[in-house]
Amino acid sequence: MSEKTPLLHYRLTSSDSPPANVESTHSGSKDKSVQKLGVVFGVVVPTLLSMFSVVVFLRIGFVVGQAGLYQSIAMFLVAYFIITLTVLSICAISTNGALDAGGAYYMISRALGPEFGGSIGIMFFFANVCGSALYVLGLVEAIMSTFGVPEGEGHELIVLPSGYWWSLLYATTLLLLCFVVCLVGTHIYAKAIFIIVIIVAAVLATIFINFFIAKPIVVVLPNSSGLNSTRVSTANYTGFQLHTLEGNLLPNYTVDYSTGATMTFTTVFAVMFNGCTGIMAGSNMSGDLKNPSYSIPRGTLAAVLTTFLTYNLLSLLAAWSCDRHLLQKDYSFLGDINVWPPLVTIGIYSSAMSAAMSNLIGASRILYALAKDGLFGGVLALAKKTSLSGNPWASVLASWLLVQVVLFAGKLNTIASIVTIFFLLVYAAVNLACLALEWASAPNFRPSFRCFTWHTCALGILCCLVMMFLINAIYAFASIAFMLLLLMLIHYLGPISNWGYISQALIFHQVRKYLLMLDARKDHVKFWRPQLLLMVANPRSCTNLMTFINDLKKSGLLVLGHVKLGLLDGLPSDPLPSCYDSWLSLVDHLNIKAFVNLTLSDSVRHGVQNLLFITGFGGMRPNTLVLGFYDDCTPQDELQGKILLSTGHDLDAASPTADPREQWSPFFPYVRCAEELKDLPDHEYVSLIADAVKMGKNVTLARYFNQFNRMTGPFVDVWPLNLLQPDSRGYVDTCSLFLLQLACVLKESRAWSQARLRLFLCVESARSLKEKEEEAKKLRVMLKKLRISAQVQMVEWDQVVALHWQRREGLNLVESAQNVERRERPDEECQEDGFQAFPNNDALLTDEYICAVNDLIRGQAGPQPAVRFLYLPRPPADTSRYRAYLHQVEVLSRDLGPTLLIHGVTPVVTTVL
Repeated sequence: MSEKTPLLHYRLTSSDSPPANVESTHSGSKDKSVQKLGVVFGVVVPTLLSMFSVVVFLRIGFVVGQAGLYQSIAMFLVAYFIITLTVLSICAISTNGALDAGGAYYMISRALGPEFGGSIGIMFFFANVCGSALYVLGLVEAIMSTFGVPEGEGHELIVLPSGYWWSLLYATTLLLLCFVVCLVGTHIYAKAIFIIVIIVAAVLATIFINFFIAKPIVVVLPNSSGLNSTRVSTANYTGFQLHTLEGNLLPNYTVDYSTGATMTFTTVFAVMFNGCTGIMAGSNMSGDLKNPSYSIPRGTLAAVLTTFLTYNLLSLLAAWSCDRHLLQKDYSFLGDINVWPPLVTIGIYSSAMSAAMSNLIGASRILYALAKDGLFGGVLALAKKTSLSGNPWASVLASWLLVQVVLFAGKLNTIASIVTIFFLLVYAAVNLACLALEWASAPNFRPSFRCFTWHTCALGILCCLVMMFLINAIYAFASIAFMLLLLMLIHYLGPISNWGYISQALIFHQVRKYLLMLDARKDHVKFWRPQLLLMVANPRSCTNLMTFINDLKKSGLLVLGHVKLGLLDGLPSDPLPSCYDSWLSLVDHLNIKAFVNLTLSDSVRHGVQNLLFITGFGGMRPNTLVLGFYDDCTPQDELQGKILLSTGHDLDAASPTADPREQWSPFFPYVRCAEELKDLPDHEYVSLIADAVKMGKNVTLARYFNQFNRMTGPFVDVWPLNLLQPDSRGYVDTCSLFLLQLACVLKESRAWSQARLRLFLCVESARSLKEKEEEAKKLRVMLKKLRISAQVQMVEWDQVVALHWQRREGLNLVESAQNVERRERPDEECQEDGFQAFPNNDALLTDEYICAVNDLIRGQAGPQPAVRFLYLPRPPADTSRYRAYLHQVEVLSRDLGPTLLIHGVTPVVTTVL
């Protein structure tokens, strides 16, 4: 060759040969001959060609000449250590189950889920597109270095004109040839690759033989002093000489004659590492392998070992026989010292053409796999078009057009860096997939290839990331940001897959571990938090309540409970599993953080008891039961006209039903009409409250939350006194403090951070102003100790209390007369006449008194609160008085707007640090 080809022209990134023969076909029309590739032609040959490429011909002298033999071998050891870690992960994943077409994309998407798989798949696609353009441009420059004429020089014979547009024309022609081969079918490429591997093997064989038979010669170096320079430089090929080897042992970093940049260990290592990639060429052939689980590990490891030995042996032979000046100034020295120089040129052309076709056909297969999985909806719909033989011609066409666009850049070094970083990111993702599977400890992850641990996976991720930033930190940051952007787009816009989500397996593994560590015996009041079980009869009528309770839980636990009436004995199967998806869809629609727990029972009371007994794990169990209020109000359908946005599989598609009320949310029953009976009798409702108290659970009754609007007012009113027991004037009992704690928790949530607490202190006007202020001061001191910010308002209620005492005195006289009569008459007669003793003072309350209390609450001046917190007394021990108890609570809270009636049984506040 009259002119030597500098490193600048061939600092190319070896890329993975993507699925060369992957032909996703229609069922019944698949060519059976495609599925017969074994270890050698299915894995070893594609991987060897991908890893060798033009590197073996043009970069060995550069590495040894700059770094010396010692550091060159060290670089190869480090580089192959990095890629071997990734190979171990590839082998593990490939032997864990049946592989389909798609290679790295298929493995990552099925292991890590659609988000990671889709984002990495897109990057893998672009890497192959840029890689194909890279090799086409490299091939053009190799051809021009031999047959072209540099601008500004006169020659009698001009074989190929030069210039940007001429080079673009040559590149377009070569790319068109690759496109035609890929469009015809991968069987043509399979035959071509067989011929190419024979050529490359023959060229390598002659190179090794030439080192032993070539005699010492003087080599004319490329003209690197300028176009018009007449200076001729030479260097020596000495043959095997000990002094030559000694001169090449140590590093001697100089200026790269092709780029003018001063070389360092880092820059040389980055260039050398580009030739060690391409390890996934065999795994990308997974769709065409007879036995992928058998072929991929053996073929990939064999190819990696072969290239490692070849690179090191060539480095040793070059250092032993070539002068340092020759290695540093002539990167195509292998052709100059060969017995027939054109043979090396043929090898360069063949390997570059093979890599260009391999990347083009691989990009098309990745695009087809992405389109078939539907991760980007209708954007890639056309890419699913295939020919009668199953060849995805639309994907090939799209890939060819994109490669043609990249050819206009014409900057090989820029493209090479991008391609290398993209492939390193793919390798890091493969290691991450294997690491996640190993950490998840899923029983179904049991690969037959066991020569790996989580340490090798983690080290592989770290090494790949380090290499990315070592090659180009800006491109590395940009590629990671691009991947994260794609990941978020697919997460929010992509469809739900049935591939499984590794995140769920990892979360389960970690949650199980920490739940076991959460010891209920170590609970302390300082770290108390609300853990709420909200019983929902029909979610259509209480979405506002669910939203509010989600705010009330803050950082605690919220479980939505539901009792489905029925007995399993009379049913063919458990009806609950089919209901969970609809409930989870509702949780997604309301954007609340809640679990769902359903049960089947013969009565609501037994169902609630079951949920209170079994809901939760270990130290994470509900400590508070939340119930809707039992009144005669007709429930409203708050989901009417709304379609739930679900993460499930078409859970909320409207189905034709007889009742128009079911058209929009068919998975929940329609709301109860006014004339329909309730599933829960009133006495059983009070029994639920009593049962929860017996179990040591706090109880909260929610009323009028169909009127709830978070923006109705900035105030939250708290009445911590037991208004149904007016002779009780204490504000420091367990229930009152629980009331204050819940109000404080609500205010600390983000949605209620601007709300203000109003604490009402009931006082008698007969008391002196000093006594009132003293009582208010004690309350403020208590609030300060509890770190609760609230506005204390004094309320005079003399007239209200007077009603109670007047009625009590009269009823005491009646009770005395009844007791005398009871002593004189048999018990049976007393029961028949309706005589009944009052077990406690609560029985003396009248509607007149309770209505007065209700008016007192409603009559407070100032803006209406968004919600009120009232003290809920404990249910009476006598079950016959349950209806009277419920009536009193109903009258107390009537027409108050959104109200919580709260009864606390556990200490929840402390002043101790």
